[in-house]
Amino acid sequence: MQSEIIQSLTTNFESCAHKTDEGIEFWLARELQHLLDYSEWRNFQKVLLKAKTTCEISGNSIPNHFVEVNKTIEMPKGASKEIDDMMLTRYACYLIAQNGDSKKEKIAFAQTYFAIQTRKSELIEQHLLESERVQARQKLASTEKELSTVIFEQTGGNQNFAIIRSKGDKALFNHSTAQMKNKWGVKNKPLADFMPTILLKAKDFATEITIFNAKDKSMATEHAISNEHVTNNTSVRNTLISRGIVPENLPPEEDVKKVERKLTANSKKSLKDNTGFKDGAGN
Repeated sequence: MQSEIIQSLTTNFESCAHKTDEGIEFWLARELQHLLDYSEWRNFQKVLLKAKTTCEISGNSIPNHFVEVNKTIEMPKGASKEIDDMMLTRYACYLIAQNGDSKKEKIAFAQTYFAIQTRKSELIEQHLLESERVQARQKLASTEKELSTVIFEQTGGNQNFAIIRSKGDKALFNHSTAQMKNKWGVKNKPLADFMPTILLKAKDFATEITIFNAKDKSMATEHAISNEHVTNNTSVRNTLISRGIVPENLPPEEDVKKVERKLTANSKKSLKDNTGFKDGAGN
């Protein structure tokens, strides 16, 4: 396929994209019909039906990707008429292209176009989720540092922080820190580096409450702050369990330090790729 044709088709497909008020991108089936070179709506409906079936077989909800709507079109002599149409997500368009006749140039293009666009969306979502987890880990580290300072200032003991944090882990997981490390296969690294985002945020929330109450009630002993921390982690655990989330049964995630390094490397690569220079001479 010639580059001029590819550029033209790309422009056509992107210009037909719409967005909902919530910013969700979609295409209209009647417009996609013509983009894919189907002259008859009834013939295109057969492809739509196949795409819906594929969507259902793949475990996705049809109404989430294929939304039936009505559209008013202008008729001769100032009259108007309502016709059936459909709002399609990017994934729905991909399935339609996959179920079309790949011998048609425009369909062959659409198969690649929507596959790439869908993959881009997945990569963006993955990046956002990984960034959220890294930020949650950094926030927990900051909160725990603050708790350590509060404990030292109010009890005079540096060793008390490790004891109190360990008791908090036991209350949150119903397992000791060592038991959870063994369960998750963690060696010589902090348990928190392997926690899913929801547990990082849960642990951070419990720790924030401990800091607040330790200051507000002027707790001056390891025993008092430990009891407070255990109570807060137990309350957070009960909330999670009430919503069907058992902390110790969640699988560990990739070492957050590796995720952070990967995100940093990808960010540097993206900046380099977007400078337009291949070397120091600008060639």
